[in-house]
Amino acid sequence: MKFDVNQIRKDFPVLAQKTRSGKNIVYFDNAATSQKPIKVIDATSDFYRNFNANIHRSAHELSERATMAYEEARNRVGKFFGAPENFCTIFTRGATESLNLVAQSWGSANIKRGDEILLSEMEHHANIVPWQMLAERAQAKILAAKIREDGSLDMDDLLSKVSGKTKIISITHASNVLGSINDINAISKIARSAGAAFSIDAAQSAPHLLDDISKVDCDFLSISAHKCYGPTGIGALIAKREILDSMPPYQGGGDMIENVSWQKTTFRPSPERFEAGTPNIAGAVGFAAAIDYLNSIDLHGAKEHEHKLLERMTAALDAIPKIKIFGKSKEKVSLASFFVDGVHPNDISVLLNASGIAIRTGHHCAEPLMCLLGVMGTCRASMAFYNTEEEVDFFAEKLEHAIKILA
Repeated sequence: MKFDVNQIRKDFPVLAQKTRSGKNIVYFDNAATSQKPIKVIDATSDFYRNFNANIHRSAHELSERATMAYEEARNRVGKFFGAPENFCTIFTRGATESLNLVAQSWGSANIKRGDEILLSEMEHHANIVPWQMLAERAQAKILAAKIREDGSLDMDDLLSKVSGKTKIISITHASNVLGSINDINAISKIARSAGAAFSIDAAQSAPHLLDDISKVDCDFLSISAHKCYGPTGIGALIAKREILDSMPPYQGGGDMIENVSWQKTTFRPSPERFEAGTPNIAGAVGFAAAIDYLNSIDLHGAKEHEHKLLERMTAALDAIPKIKIFGKSKEKVSLASFFVDGVHPNDISVLLNASGIAIRTGHHCAEPLMCLLGVMGTCRASMAFYNTEEEVDFFAEKLEHAIKILA
């Protein structure tokens, strides 16, 4: 079915609400979390209403149905993102936990004194802090590839920082601040030539364009469901099974073991190896429903619509005096971060909120990048395929009015 934003909006109940002051909601905070379609809300509710039970542990019917739904969700998530047969999908609490799993499990087993971990200057804290924690324990070193003036990754600088000491390159696919999309195919080749592992933070790219990782030679890929129109508290680490099975378990508990005795515990292979305890079954069911929803719409049309929104947003911001946009690379996801000279970002947000417009302000969990940009924080307007050109125009009008009041 051809993409129709007005029809799409009917699938998202929140978008039909009004604020307490009676304003229509303009939701431009999608990089923080997306809204959920009725299909996801109903699927999660249906699990709790009709087949709530723990998985993998009982022969009774409810448990069997819950187990089937959970494992089918795993299959659907892996298939949607194009995971090859030699990859395994592990459910986590989100991209942050997925990245922590890689750093703490793979990293603890493979990073030694003097080794180097290569990141970039545009990373989210979730792809910085876990590596810092590991590097401190292992006495390893973290390097960060530079970004260019337009917010794109400096590939020459990245290449110059690769050496025989590089054990892993862990890079965001799309910056949550700049919107810049990184060439993960090119980075993959650099990693392979150095004999290094390659980890991708796909939290920001997954909702917009990441749909076939079989074309990228990576080892680990981290995703959050809540940015992909699914529930909060669920995500995935999609990774090579051979590597996962060589890694020590990240947590211990039930369902991830083969045998336990007072003398020794043996562990199951992936994915159970990294899913200790009762998982977020309802979240997995909701994640699968989000995948089904995405498969039901015109994804190509949705991507084209988002690109038009970004172009319209950028042009509108460029036309307003005193605004500086951070991140103008040719390849971007649909978000714009900007700073208004002489005005605190939070003041902008407060005035926009009075008109029903939701944006995000602050450092966006990217403090090192903010220091590099020379600001304490930015305003960020991030769009999804259910946003409209009219909303962009309304946002620009209210933003210009706010600046006149505050500047």
